Amino acid sequence: MDLPIVYHPDYVAPLPPSHRFPMEKFRLLYEMLLGDRVVTPEQCHAPELPPQDWIESVHDPEYVQAYCQGTLDPKAQRRIGLPWTEAIAHRTCISVGGAVLTAKLALEYGLACNTAGGTHHAFPDFGSGFCIFNDLAIAARMIQKLAGIRKVLIVDLDVHQGDGTAYIFRNDPDVFTFSLHCEANFPGRKQTSDLDVPLPVGMEDDEYLQTVAGYLPDLLGQFQPDLVLYDAGVDVHAGDRLGKLALSDTGIFRRDMQVLSTCLAAKYPVACVIGGGYCEDMRGLVYRHSLLHRAAAQLYRQYRL
Repeated sequence: MDLPIVYHPDYVAPLPPSHRFPMEKFRLLYEMLLGDRVVTPEQCHAPELPPQDWIESVHDPEYVQAYCQGTLDPKAQRRIGLPWTEAIAHRTCISVGGAVLTAKLALEYGLACNTAGGTHHAFPDFGSGFCIFNDLAIAARMIQKLAGIRKVLIVDLDVHQGDGTAYIFRNDPDVFTFSLHCEANFPGRKQTSDLDVPLPVGMEDDEYLQTVAGYLPDLLGQFQPDLVLYDAGVDVHAGDRLGKLALSDTGIFRRDMQVLSTCLAAKYPVACVIGGGYCEDMRGLVYRHSLLHRAAAQLYRQYRL
């Protein structure tokens, strides 16, 4: 079998034309992966809507009900940064199902990639920064329950700190949160991950990759996870309008190769989500997201998973 990819057409829901969230990137990413023959339709798995209790394994039931029914307080809705519609609520839930399915496939095959995900700013009782439900946290909790595993390592290399994820697992020794992020960026109030590595504005490829290499191998050896959840945000790119770091396309590809090969060489399964990326050049943005899947497809063959 080839690298498992998770995608659903409902990863895209309509937004107002002027909205700054690049919703179309999920569909365009899938189309680019097929068009460039990185993947075939046979490799692609479609998630189902998750039961509500999966979401409530992390989130407050009152918050879940209010969001899903469209009765969330307007101030709380503004904090999320996305308008409420039935389509967006459905998209939010199907994306959670995608993260859990990606985790299941990673345990089965050694490596799997979602074509969405990384909603790490969602807290138990509120959403923030385009994040409504925390798919990383829900995937970690549910894969522990569904697959009977214990230890999950979340490697969050989005340019923004994974504050919601850090808060959710602040007292959970079985989920280790590692966030490598730009220090002078959203969120203004940081949470405490198990390991936070704040980076200076303008950091470029080589220094960034050396920083990852300075932490990840030791972390894997010390924590010895049953599963790694990898948030491969591309808002670390020099051209990202919300990023403040200065990686190139090549640097992002090298990063993804480095993270995945470090985990796979040590025989740790990896489930990947694409994380953030915000750029006026939509094709350039989608290409940067595709670098994760290109790296994963290459390593999947190399390690004969």
